[in-house]
Formats: sequence, C-alpha cells, structure tokens
Amino acid sequence: MAETHLSERAGSQERELLGHPIGLAVCFLTEMWERFSYYGMRTILVLYLVKYHLFDAGKASMIYGAYAGLVYMMPIIGGYLADRYLGSRKAVTYGAILLVAGHSLMAAHGPHAERYLTIDGNEYQVEFVEAADNKTNQTEFITMDGTRYRVDAVKDESGRSAGINLVAEGQEDRLIATADYDIRIKQHSEYLSIFFLALALIITGVGFLKANISTIVGALYGPNDPRRDGGFSIFYMGINLGSVLSTALVGYVGEKYGWNYGFGLAGIGMLFGLLVFLGGQKLLEGRAEPSNPAILKEKSPIGINKEWTIYLSGILMVALAWFLMHYQEFVGQLLGLSGFVMVGILVLYSIMNCEKEDRQRLWVATFLIVFQMFFWALFEQQAASLTLLADQQFDLDFLGITFLASQVQLLNPLFIVIFAPVMAWLWVKLNHKKLEPSTPAKFAISMLLIGLGYVVFAWGMGLDDSTEKSFLWMVFIYMSLTLAELCLSPVGLSMVTKLSAPRIVGMVMGTWFLFTAMGNYAAGWISSLAGAAEHGADAGLLDMAATMDVYTTIGLIAIGVGAFIFVMTPLLKKGMHGVH
Repeated sequence: MAETHLSERAGSQERELLGHPIGLAVCFLTEMWERFSYYGMRTILVLYLVKYHLFDAGKASMIYGAYAGLVYMMPIIGGYLADRYLGSRKAVTYGAILLVAGHSLMAAHGPHAERYLTIDGNEYQVEFVEAADNKTNQTEFITMDGTRYRVDAVKDESGRSAGINLVAEGQEDRLIATADYDIRIKQHSEYLSIFFLALALIITGVGFLKANISTIVGALYGPNDPRRDGGFSIFYMGINLGSVLSTALVGYVGEKYGWNYGFGLAGIGMLFGLLVFLGGQKLLEGRAEPSNPAILKEKSPIGINKEWTIYLSGILMVALAWFLMHYQEFVGQLLGLSGFVMVGILVLYSIMNCEKEDRQRLWVATFLIVFQMFFWALFEQQAASLTLLADQQFDLDFLGITFLASQVQLLNPLFIVIFAPVMAWLWVKLNHKKLEPSTPAKFAISMLLIGLGYVVFAWGMGLDDSTEKSFLWMVFIYMSLTLAELCLSPVGLSMVTKLSAPRIVGMVMGTWFLFTAMGNYAAGWISSLAGAAEHGADAGLLDMAATMDVYTTIGLIAIGVGAFIFVMTPLLKKGMHGVH
C-alpha cells in the first residue's frame, strides 16, 4: 500500500501543507488577489458603462463581451511565451505589473457623460439623480421655463418606448406628455480612450498571468497523483474567495462612493497579489522557472536580449487590445478565426509529433475545450444581463440584507467557497468506490444543469411582471450556475494539464482560455439581444420579453449540447486511455 502511495505521488512536490504540495498555497493566494481585482472591476463594469458613460444596454453588453473575450484570448500568447521562453514565474510577474497599472488607470474616469433632451426645438440638459429604490439607471430631471420636471418613459403594449411624460416636481398634476422628442448623448471621447487603455493593460496582464498560474498548479503534481483534481478545486476556491471579497467590497464602494474609488480598490488587490507571488518564490522550489534560461540572454533581431524583447512585445499587445476595444464586433470575428486556427494547430501537432495514445488524448482535450465555450456564454451573463436584471427587476432586500445590484454577483463565489470543498471530497470519495463520473460526463452534467437553470429562471420571471421580483429566483439561477461551474471549470483546468502533450501544455491551456474567450464574447452578444434598442429615458433598460425568450433559447441549446456530450462520453473516455 505504501509503495502504491509513493508511486501515485511520483513527480509531485514533496513538501506539503495540509496534504497538498506547499506551492499550492502561493498559487492560491496569488490567484485570490488577482481575481479580487478582476471580479471586483467586473461587478461594476456594465453598470458603470450604462450609468456613467450613458451607453445603452446593448452597447454596454458588447463592450463587456469584447473585453471579456480579449481577456481570455490573450493567454494563448502568454502561455506560448512562457512555454518557449519566459517560464511561468517571469510571465506571471510581468502580467501582474500590467494588471496593477491597468486597474490604477481605471480610477481616472473623467466627467460624467451628458444627455440632452430636445422638445419643440429647445434643448435641455438632463440632470441625473440616483433613484432611492435603486431600481433604474437614475431618475432624470430637466428644468424647463423655470420648473423642474421628472422625465418618465412611456411604454406601449409591447414594452417599447412610446414617448415621455414630464412631471412637475412636487406637482404631480402638472403633466406634459410628448412622443416628439430627440435625445443627444455627449460622451467624453478622450476619457473613453483612457478607459479603453486601462482595459487593454488589464487584458494583456491577464494574458501573461492567467494560463501560467494554472500551469504552475499542474506542475506541483505528478502525472498520476490522485490529488490533482482536488488541488485544482482548492485552487478554484481561492479564485472565488477573492471574488466573494471583491464583489462585496468593490461593488459597494463603486456604487456608493464613486466608480473611481471602486476601480482603485480593485487595483490595490492586484498589488497584494503581486507581492504575495514575489514573496512566495522559495515555496515553488523552481517549478515555475524557464526551461532554458540561456535563450533569454540571446539577442533578438531588434538588438536587445530576447527577454526584454518579449516585455516590449507586451506593450505592443496593449496597443493592439486598445485598438480592438474600439471595434467590438471585430473582436468576435478575430476570436472565431483564432479558434479555428488553434484547433488546426493542435490537430496537426498531434499527428506529426505524438504517439497514438498521446494523440488521442490531445483530441479528447480539444473536443472538450471547444464545447466548454457554450458553458461560458451562459455563465458570464452574471456580469452582463443578470446584473442589469438585478438592478432593474428584482427586490434586492433578502433576509434582512439590502444588496446593491453589483453585489448580487457575490452569490456565485459564495456558493463556490461553500461547495468547492464538498465537491473535491465527493470526487475523491467516488473515485475510491470507482463511481466517479469521467471528465466528459462531468462536462455533460454541467451543461444540463446550466441549461435547465435558465429555462426554469425564464419561466419564473414570467410569473411576475412587476419590478419587485422575488430575490429567490436570483438565488436559484446563481445556484444553478455554481453547481454547473464546479462540474466543469476546475475539472477542465485539470483535464488540460493531464491530457496535453508536456511540451505544449501552456499552449493548450491558452487554447482553453481562447474558447473561454469565445464564450465570454458570446455572453456579451447574447446580453445585447436583451437590451433596449433605442436611446432615450429607458435606453439602459432590458427588454423583458426579449430577455425571457433569449434565456429560454440558450437554456434549450445548452441542454442539447449536454445530451450530445453524454452520447459521446464512451468514445471520449476510450480516447483518454486510462487518464481520469
């Protein structure tokens, strides 16, 4: 029995903490603070775009989708550069520095965008006042002929804008109704460019950090170590612990005290992550170092050593991301093309460089990488349409606590922190009894859970046409998202490190994040389908009929994908050749 135990752990880091390699603690804390910064900023991003820069709900969703898509696309480049040159330690450090710069720049957001209302040839600037019940973007007022009027949107039977009512403040009987008006939005383009530059720094920083911190976790375990899935689940709990803290704190600070203060707090969290990683290098025992340090000292074609050439290329990646953030639709095309190319590269590599078993394992990994895209398209609604729904359609008082719209997102990481240890224990327990579902089966279960969640959630929203819907429906959808996530995401990261050819594990991990990127972009596109199409007093609001239709459709598609993966599971399991 002792010999079997030692054989299983061959190649794993010998020094342990609480039954796992001690280096896991460094990765846990680094990723916790990095996710604190990322998820903290993400909780308020769409609300900030709608309420501060006055984008309509559809455009704000597309900006979010392009940003989130690029965030998960860049790791394919960062993973390759770490594999080929930098090593994980240098890549993670460089990425963290870019992230600190990006989050810090987010705090410089400039003046509020301005909205002007033209009635009978006269233009009036709209004044925004936060609504006391926090149910809409803002309450809007104009001053006309010395009287201050509240601007109320009027809807027709289909829920579309049919005009506005101007209600005299303090004199509800003084009402002016009109369907003949124009809206002009004045955004401050110079500050939007700074905002997109901040996003570009974050995008590139994640590119260097995200895939490589996960690769370090994989490097702590030998190829047959049964603790690997549990280790990734613990690592994933660290991600979500950071998310719990950030959604509670950054969302509150951002909505209550100012968006710039919220973004600044997220940047402080990333600084902590950088310091933790630099201070914990001894505990990694060299498992994050470059495979060939000498190559970094060689001169590149531009006359400086290759290490500094890579850092300079990172700045060029920032410039490219900044450009792409201005053209969100092009991001989707770029992601689709990149995904097609990367699948081709992996298949070609497997044919030319792998023996039969390794080749088929890589094919299974590629299949699952492609299909996880559907999961993220549904999962990432929480930062887009689900946040707008929380702000506009739900009673946020629950169990004596009044949530802000951004804070509703903490339900997901809170459930993760609660259930991740349970799931880690469950997989080990089922493994000992030879009942643990295979990795493909876990993917199928995940898709069924998230699909059913959206179908039921859409049905539940249709039961109540008020803007005070029960918060229990939010609890339900986030529970569905969480259980589905636990069946797919940590298991998927582990799957990549187990099924990849050792020489390209970073590139395969990057491909995982590339298809995650496609799912994130699709999430923004799906959310945009639920947004009100027209500018006006309700331009930031979701179209509820469209939202319920969209949720039902994506839920049914996810159920179909889950059923297909179940059918393919025996073939996929055979192609894994004993890897669990």
